[in-house]
Amino acid sequence: MSDSAPVTQGSMNQAPITEPESAEPEKKGKEKINWVAEIRGLALMLLAVLAFHSFLAKPFYIPSESMMPNLLVGDRLVVTKYPYGYNWTSLSFHPAPRDDWRIFPGTPQYGDIVIPVPPHVDEDYIKRVVALPGDRIAVRNGQIILNGKPVPQQVEPAIEIPVDLNSPCDEYSYPGMRVTKPDGSMVCRMPVYRETLPNGATYLVIDHVTQPFDDFAEITVPDDAVFVMGDNRDHSADSRASTFEKGLGGPIPLSNVGGRAEFITFSLDGSTNINPISWFTSLRGGRAFTTLRPAIAEGNASPAER
Repeated sequence: MSDSAPVTQGSMNQAPITEPESAEPEKKGKEKINWVAEIRGLALMLLAVLAFHSFLAKPFYIPSESMMPNLLVGDRLVVTKYPYGYNWTSLSFHPAPRDDWRIFPGTPQYGDIVIPVPPHVDEDYIKRVVALPGDRIAVRNGQIILNGKPVPQQVEPAIEIPVDLNSPCDEYSYPGMRVTKPDGSMVCRMPVYRETLPNGATYLVIDHVTQPFDDFAEITVPDDAVFVMGDNRDHSADSRASTFEKGLGGPIPLSNVGGRAEFITFSLDGSTNINPISWFTSLRGGRAFTTLRPAIAEGNASPAER
């Protein structure tokens, strides 16, 4: 016989069997995108950009040769909006109706490069102020006559502008000026004058052919306007040109002046394409951060006689 006692069912203590707890909590459902908040954020960012462009400064692109040699096609620059106050042109894209109101009004100085908007089209031009409110101005043989006195023009050595896609120096516009240098590079060799206004503002201008805009009968600039011209005198539709000729049709009202050009940020030669490398190789050297405020000649800062 066996000495061991028989084992009966239930005689052993056993731990109760319980269901195992879930090792992972239930996964939360994907959070939904709050499209209203997203759109509101984008709208606020857009409004902030528009406000900055409308009231402080905005980028500007040079599309024409009217301000050569000081500005080239492909230059990008900064235009400040506040120097002359605010008007209907201040808002980006000009959504406001045309009017003559001005807030915190100011008057440009001789030689300032400004952004006038023509009376016939909502486009931004870029020109230089050569006559102020109340001035008498005429142009004779390409020379400005301001308040009865010729504005000094001094012949300077020819300037050489590298030929590229944005500055092609075509034979029709600039006959005989395209030159190949000994190193094989091509430049546009242009005759220039140094023009000096009554406050001493001095800058280079190009005037190489005889054309109708070389003569302009004397007028008196209204008290609420300025007379502007391009530095490339033979290729600029400015205050000398009628609106039919795509010009400004005379003095431009101060309520149509949208800002002052300050400096060049960078310049492109026109060879930019979808290849990212070209974004760098197309940069023109030596133009970034060039100031656009005119130099002031020493000892010549008296106002024009009227």
